[in-house]
Amino acid sequence: MNIIILSNLDLLYISIFIVLLSFVLYRMNVGYSSEILIAAVRNFIQLIFLAYILQFIFNNEEPWQILLISIVMLLIAGWEIHLRQEYRIRRRQSLWIATTSLFITTFFLTWFSLQIVIMPEPWYTPQYAVPLLGILLGNTMTGISLGMNTMTQNIYHHRHVIEQRLMLGESAQEAIKPIRNSSIRTALIPIVNSMAVAGLVSIPGMMTGQILSGTEPMTAVYYQIMIYYLISASSGFSIILSTWQISKSVFDERDRLIISRLTKK
Repeated sequence: MNIIILSNLDLLYISIFIVLLSFVLYRMNVGYSSEILIAAVRNFIQLIFLAYILQFIFNNEEPWQILLISIVMLLIAGWEIHLRQEYRIRRRQSLWIATTSLFITTFFLTWFSLQIVIMPEPWYTPQYAVPLLGILLGNTMTGISLGMNTMTQNIYHHRHVIEQRLMLGESAQEAIKPIRNSSIRTALIPIVNSMAVAGLVSIPGMMTGQILSGTEPMTAVYYQIMIYYLISASSGFSIILSTWQISKSVFDERDRLIISRLTKK
């Protein structure tokens, strides 16, 4: 099967619709007209830069290079989660919670997939390791952002309910459990929805890309199923871990709610 190569002119044709969308948003006074243009330019620059970096790494296959880019990706993802929080735990503890939750789940599942499932030789082959870690970090980041933001908002707005439950004799974790569970459910909704409609409503992006590049549909499907399961597991466990860390961070050693530990952005 021949692979059709896209040119700069082809991308320029598609970019016309982004400019058109920006113009319509501007005329409607919705806002985000400039933001969507800036995001589109950033998207182009970042992905072109990534292509050069990946090409260099693919040609060398040095473990330290793969480790370095993985750490950079992790730190950027953790920082983005931190920036998206309306209420942040002071002293940048939100950054620590986000980064550790991401690291524990995404790095372990990436390592497990490479060692047990895909089994490239060597196992850290960048063609598999870097894209797999990247897609897990990107999707898990969204789940953690939603879960942490929902939980800190609910803690702040329902602080009086939490304090009343504490006065009735409940422990800190018992008092905050309904908020934590509700935040986890909210963060899981996009994950469940994306898996539920795949193949019926949508053709997933990774599978589409593989098919367009010449991969047999059944091979693309198996890889896509693997990615879906990995994303769901990584996001689910990361959401649980991050919300649990938040539930520990807003109480002191005497199970008192310290609402001052949450600062509004």
